[in-house]
Amino acid sequence: MPTTPATAKVHIILPPPPLHNKYSHLSKYPSASPRLRVSASLRLRLNSPDFLHATHPGYTHPSVNPLSDIPKERIPRHIAIIMDGNGRWAVKRGRERIEGHRAGADTVRTVVTVSARLRKEIGGPVFLTLYSFSTENWKRPVMEVSFLMQMYIDYLRQERPTMMKNNIQFRQIGRLDNLPDPVLEEMQATLEETKNNTGLTLVLALNYSSRAEITDAVQAIAAKVAKKQLRPDQITEKTISDHLYTARMPDPDLLIRTAGEMRISNYLLWQISYAELFVSPVLWPDFNEAELHSAIRSFSTRNRRFGALDHTNTLSIADKNVRPTNKNVRPTNKDVRPTK
Repeated sequence: MPTTPATAKVHIILPPPPLHNKYSHLSKYPSASPRLRVSASLRLRLNSPDFLHATHPGYTHPSVNPLSDIPKERIPRHIAIIMDGNGRWAVKRGRERIEGHRAGADTVRTVVTVSARLRKEIGGPVFLTLYSFSTENWKRPVMEVSFLMQMYIDYLRQERPTMMKNNIQFRQIGRLDNLPDPVLEEMQATLEETKNNTGLTLVLALNYSSRAEITDAVQAIAAKVAKKQLRPDQITEKTISDHLYTARMPDPDLLIRTAGEMRISNYLLWQISYAELFVSPVLWPDFNEAELHSAIRSFSTRNRRFGALDHTNTLSIADKNVRPTNKNVRPTNKDVRPTK
């Protein structure tokens, strides 16, 4: 009876075995029979995180982070998110808008927890900034605003133990005026309790407006000039950055916006000058760990030039031997390409 060559395709789906080390699971599947012989490389592919996620919904690999293949330098250090779509999520389901905000709060917990784990396992992100409440949001119905304020109180109170468990440091940016005293009290308690944590830094933009932030910075700088503590010709970009709410924080590398909207909404206008943008069509309550991983993986493929030339796509060896035949030839306008 003819046997199947070892190189033939074998349609076998192996269940995820318990892993003790990188290759220990290979011994679980003996290859005594040529017909069932599966190469070691095929076994590794069948047991890869991507394959197991696809064939075993809900499966979480016990030891390998799904983003561990991305070089550390291609992981965003600072992720900023515009959390959009709570109201639409609720309306689509025939519910009150506040139900969308409640579901959105669950997504915040998921994204923060996942980000803290990524910080520990692969080194980043180091900062996660969430656009929680803008100065323009005060225009919403009083009942909705009151619900949001109470939700922030409950979130900070309930999540402090989780922040401590996950080594998360909390920060807040935005104007403190107009915020209710109970919100300020919970905020201060969370700042104090988490101040010595060294893992992920969670930043909530609460009562935030980027234009207001820049205005406050300009006023603070102008006051120093008036007091002769600073000369106008000493003002640099760093001077302005040092007077923003985000002073001593790195600028965002990746800006994520959910719900498919193509606008910035007065969010970190100074800081996102060179951020990579990722717009997800998913409404915020449906944004999950896989969506966050997708955004980070997309970022890892971007070519960040910061206005300079692209030095990452070098010529091949064959192309390097090609030289122009006429040194006097100059490119025409149609041959000119922008460097940005």
